[in-house]
Amino acid sequence: MLAIDGGNSKTDVALVAADGTLLASVRGGPSNHQVIGSERATNELTNLVASAAGIAGLPAVGPVAQHTSACLAGADLPVEEADLHRLVQSLGWSVTSTVVNDTFAVLRAGLADAGPHWGIGIVCGAGINCVGVAPDGRTTRFLSLGELSGDWGGGGELGPQALWWAVRAEDGRGPETALRTAVAAHFELDRVEDVVIGMHLGAIDYAERHRLVPLLFAVAGQGDKVARDIVLRQATEICRMVTVAARRLDLLATDGVPVVLGGSLMTARDPLLSQTISDQLTAELPGAEIRIVDVPPVAGAALLGLDHVGAGPAAAAHLRESARTTWPTRQAESRAAVMLRELHQWLAGVESGEQRIEPAELREQRIGPAELRARRRRLGGGNE
Repeated sequence: MLAIDGGNSKTDVALVAADGTLLASVRGGPSNHQVIGSERATNELTNLVASAAGIAGLPAVGPVAQHTSACLAGADLPVEEADLHRLVQSLGWSVTSTVVNDTFAVLRAGLADAGPHWGIGIVCGAGINCVGVAPDGRTTRFLSLGELSGDWGGGGELGPQALWWAVRAEDGRGPETALRTAVAAHFELDRVEDVVIGMHLGAIDYAERHRLVPLLFAVAGQGDKVARDIVLRQATEICRMVTVAARRLDLLATDGVPVVLGGSLMTARDPLLSQTISDQLTAELPGAEIRIVDVPPVAGAALLGLDHVGAGPAAAAHLRESARTTWPTRQAESRAAVMLRELHQWLAGVESGEQRIEPAELREQRIGPAELRARRRRLGGGNE
């Protein structure tokens, strides 16, 4: 069975035997056709499937599995699901295939394998999305097309918000916030203005804003009101989507409603975000059983595939054990929590003026002032 979790920032592909044995797994770049275009998305998926087949010792040409379970970002509308299903089937990876939105992978990953498989799943990573499945099989979902469809949140929103408030604190248009000094220090620059100019001139990639999310969590954790308000708004948005999904499926008065939280913002397990979600859902959906996924989303895609072929709970349990112990995505998710703890320590040093060793992950991600000045000169921007 071929399992695919295709997202906005990464794609995971796995080949799994009918008994749940992991045969191969590979990770690549984004594969959302809405973001990178259909041709690039198809090429990314094709290359990853070929790599997985090679690792498993299967031929590079022809079917590699009996069934393909593809959970893809960008499968937001029924017409998109149908188009992507035709595409996956035409690529000849398997005899049969199913294509659903990637949020269904997160939901399945957090559900008991014995079934029935129902509940509410929410992904909060680069973006935000929510799906729900009722005990009788009815489903509900959101358009999840970003601001266009009324969405707010995810790292693509929170990172830029951290920079936005930092800029306004520095130039006087907004309230004072520790984000001002923390954001500038994150890029090893004296002022937030230099960060903005660096992005404007192309010396700093706009994608670096997304990496401000752990910084935002750390500042909020120290009690900064501006940062806390951003995190609290994110928690409220998550809870609002969950309760709306529950209302649509007539689950507001149901006990034991599984609520599965996934995506990088959830698996980071930030205390303020996690506790606020728990408190709000306890008040708004008393029957909720909140779970944060402990296996990578591609495991959810694989579990959906095993369900499709009737593999049974024993195969699912075997797959979960492999996912928890051997899949590299599990280790990557753990690093998010480690980075958050390091940031708390580092920010304490920034505020006290002490010299502290900066987290290695930050050092790898930043552009120093000398490099920024050099890039400005190459772009004709001078030093000032």
